[in-house]
Amino acid sequence: MTTVLVIGWDPVAFPEYDPTPVLRGLEHSRARFAALGIDAHDCLVAPGEGALPAITAALRARAYDCVVVGGGIRSDPDSLELFEEVVNLSRTHQPGAEIAFNSSPDGCAEAVLRRLPAA
Repeated sequence: MTTVLVIGWDPVAFPEYDPTPVLRGLEHSRARFAALGIDAHDCLVAPGEGALPAITAALRARAYDCVVVGGGIRSDPDSLELFEEVVNLSRTHQPGAEIAFNSSPDGCAEAVLRRLPAA
C-alpha cells in the first residue's frame, strides 16, 4: 500500500483566520486518499520551536512513498527556513520518498498522483 505524509500548518494555530475552509480541504484530501487506497498521515504543526521536532518525529515514524509539503509552509516568506529544513529532513529521513507540493488543502491527493502516477 502506498503511504503518504502530509506536512503543513495546523489551521487552528492561527486564531486570526477561520480554519474551517482548510479543515474541509484536508478532510476532502483524506477521503480522496482513502478512495485511492492510499494510507495517508497528517503532520500539522503550529509555528514555533515545536514544529521541527514534530516534523522530524513524523518523518521517522514509518516509511513513506511520498511526502507532501503544504503551501502555507512553502509560500510564506517568513517560513523559508522551515521549508528548507522540511525538504532536507525529508531527504534525510525518507530518502526514497518522492516530495510533492499541493496547491490547496484539498489537492493533496492530486499532488501525490503527479509524483506517484501508479498509486
